[in-house]
Amino acid sequence: MSGGGKGDRGYRRKPFRHRDQAPKGSGGRDQVRRPEPQQLQKPINNKFSANPDRPQWIPPVLPNKPLPVPDCPYCGKPIKDLAVAISDKNTGQAVHFDCIVSRISQIENLEQGDIISYIGGGRFGIVNYGSSPGGQGFVIKKILEWEIKENRAEWRQTVSDHYSVT
Repeated sequence: MSGGGKGDRGYRRKPFRHRDQAPKGSGGRDQVRRPEPQQLQKPINNKFSANPDRPQWIPPVLPNKPLPVPDCPYCGKPIKDLAVAISDKNTGQAVHFDCIVSRISQIENLEQGDIISYIGGGRFGIVNYGSSPGGQGFVIKKILEWEIKENRAEWRQTVSDHYSVT
């Protein structure tokens, strides 16, 4: 055999090395040169550049005021993480996720093996594990529409503005 096939390539591979690590015996000849921080911030004014008139990117200013901390209308405790709160079905106020799950479990008659699960889009479901044919997987027995998409709560816009700064 001449050794030119794919089968003999494995032993000719170069050993793995990190980018910052110079090859042994090279004296740093192949070492990756990283630009200084001052070089990255200079605008491009080079006639050989692809687009010399390209404006420099300026990062957006992050909001410095914190999100509001409303009280949950169900339990009365403050909602510290407003990003994971859910709107109340009737009033649109922010409510703890766990408070809604406990409210649904009080309203609905749950059988053995049933749990309440968030299934997305402002909807909850009564889910039963193990009752499907074969005993594997789950079955959604009932879907409960909790948040109405058309009636977006005002506090959601505040959360959105806080995290979406671009």
